[in-house]
Amino acid sequence: MKLAIASLLMALAGAVGAQQEYPTKPVRIVVPYPPGASNDFLARLFAPKLTELLGVQVLVDNRGGGNTVIGNDLVAKSAPDGYTLLLAGSSQISIPHLYRTLPYDSINDFSPVAGIARSEFMLVVHPSLPVTTVKDLIALAKKKPGAIDYASSSTGGGTHLAAVQFEMVAGVRLQQVAYKGGGPAIVDLLGGHVQVAFANPATAVPLVRTGRLRGLAITGDKRLESLPQVPTFTESGLPGLALRNWYAISGPAATPKPVIDKLSTLIQKVTAMPDVKIAIAKQGMESFYGTPEQIDVMRRDDNATFAKLIKAANIKLLN
Repeated sequence: MKLAIASLLMALAGAVGAQQEYPTKPVRIVVPYPPGASNDFLARLFAPKLTELLGVQVLVDNRGGGNTVIGNDLVAKSAPDGYTLLLAGSSQISIPHLYRTLPYDSINDFSPVAGIARSEFMLVVHPSLPVTTVKDLIALAKKKPGAIDYASSSTGGGTHLAAVQFEMVAGVRLQQVAYKGGGPAIVDLLGGHVQVAFANPATAVPLVRTGRLRGLAITGDKRLESLPQVPTFTESGLPGLALRNWYAISGPAATPKPVIDKLSTLIQKVTAMPDVKIAIAKQGMESFYGTPEQIDVMRRDDNATFAKLIKAANIKLLN
C-alpha cells in the first residue's frame, strides 16, 4: 500500500510539474478561414506577441473550408494540452445552427481561453433611399413590406442575422439578397442595386464619411469614435438590437485549468498593449479581453439567440 501511495504521489507530482512547465514546444493557433480574414489578422497580430511571452514559437495554421467546420473540428479533436488552439468568432456559434449534423459540439467540445476583440454592425443605406434615421426606415418598411432589399455577405452569417434581428425587433419585413462575401454585397449597395445592409465598421466608416453611404445606427453601447454622428440602436429606440461580432481563443474541451489560466493571463497582457489596440482599431474592431468565464456566458447566450433567429428566418439547413 505504501508503494502504491508513493507511486500515486509521484504521478501527481509529475502531472503538476508538466503543467507548470507548459509550454515546452511550439503552440499553434488554428484559424478556420483562409489568410486575409479578420480571424487571420488577429491570429497573426497575437502570435508574435505570445511567442515572446511564452518563450516558444506560436504559429498560425490556416484551415479554411467547409464553412469553418474543418478548422473547428481539427481543434475539437486535438489533444487538450494547450498546444492546439482555435481563434474563432461568434460565427463558431451561429454556423452550427445551419447544419443538421456536425462532427463536433460548438459549446461542449471547446474550452474558452480568452476574448481578444469585438466589432459592431452598422446599419447603412444607399443615399437614394429617402430615410435619415432608423425610425424613418422602419416607417418606410411598414408602408412597403418586403419591397426594400438588403444585402448580406452570406446566408446565416453575421450580416444576415443582424438584419433578421432588426426585422424582429422593429416589426418589419425586408427582402434579403445574399452574396458570396461582404465585398460583392457592398459593391451592389454602392451601385444602388440594393438599398440596405448591415456592415462591418471597417468597411462602412470610410464610405459614410465620403457620403457614398448613409449610416443610420450602430450596435453596441456606445458610438464609434471614428464616426460619432451615427447613433446607437438604443439611442434610436431599438435597445433589443444587440448582435455583435466577437473573437476569442479556445482550446479543446478538458484543457487543464492551469494551462488555460496561464494563456488567458498572457493574452490579457497582449490585448492591453497600445500597438495592439491601435492595430485592431484600424480594422474597425475594438480590443477586448474576456475571461474564460465571460466568453462561456457569451457563447451560451449567443447560442440561444442564433437558434431563435435562424428558426425565425426559416433558413434552410445544410446536409
